[in-house]
Amino acid sequence: MPAAEVSLSVGLVRRLLDEQHPDLAGLPVEVLANGWDNLVCRLGEEFLVRLPRRAMAAELLAHEQRSLPELADRLPLPVPTPVRVGQPTVQYPWSWSVVPFFAGRIAARSEPDDPWSAAATIGGFLNALHAPASSEAPVNAARGIPLAGRTEGVLTGLERVDPGDRAPALEIWQKAVAAPVWDGPPVWLHGDLHPADILVDRGRISAVIDFGDITSGDPATDLSVAWMVFTAEQRAVLRQAYGLADDATWERARGWALALSLVFLSHSADNPLMHGIGERAFRAVLA
Repeated sequence: MPAAEVSLSVGLVRRLLDEQHPDLAGLPVEVLANGWDNLVCRLGEEFLVRLPRRAMAAELLAHEQRSLPELADRLPLPVPTPVRVGQPTVQYPWSWSVVPFFAGRIAARSEPDDPWSAAATIGGFLNALHAPASSEAPVNAARGIPLAGRTEGVLTGLERVDPGDRAPALEIWQKAVAAPVWDGPPVWLHGDLHPADILVDRGRISAVIDFGDITSGDPATDLSVAWMVFTAEQRAVLRQAYGLADDATWERARGWALALSLVFLSHSADNPLMHGIGERAFRAVLA
């Protein structure tokens, strides 16, 4: 996991709240997660505080702060639109957010009770999200791009998998890259949708979180989640609920699932959760 570029603590969170949002400063603060990009603290019963751990993550958080307010009202699931935005100070160099707390556990740890219904829910969510994007949408050099732009990374990742899997995976990749490219307008994308960004509460999908990679481009990028969560039959339900994926888009989505699975497998030596997501997606793509 990348090292934090600043010193983060509950004490820092309390000081920032006291200086900038004193009406929230009296609420209990408890560390919930210390991830690759953000320190996440529970703030009372209703909120979370997200503080970037490094400059790259600060840029991603700024994308959420700018874009989610534009999208949230037309999405059928809750998303973490900031309710407060914190400003940089002498003691902390970047913007930070107070966002709603959503009950539930990530789908990577708590699968929905009815995966067919869940597939339809995700399909409907992506249908609503994938509207033509505004010109102010953040640019992401690695997501939403033509699939061929991921070829170097895929070939490198395939060197790390079982030799018996390389030839069939390469054939799948070549077929996906050969599919017609997206020729519609760039659409809004989550950009990094996987089972650790989907919440499940009481057996049902309840929210989609972590929009740091929000961008625009080819919808196949987001549709790759179908191979990370669902069986072939359930993927068909997701595709039907989505309603916008022609055969070329679905083929590219499979290619995106392969590319992202290899990223997870190659860079999760210290993160069993993400390694497991990568392994499941890789096997689903090959099936």
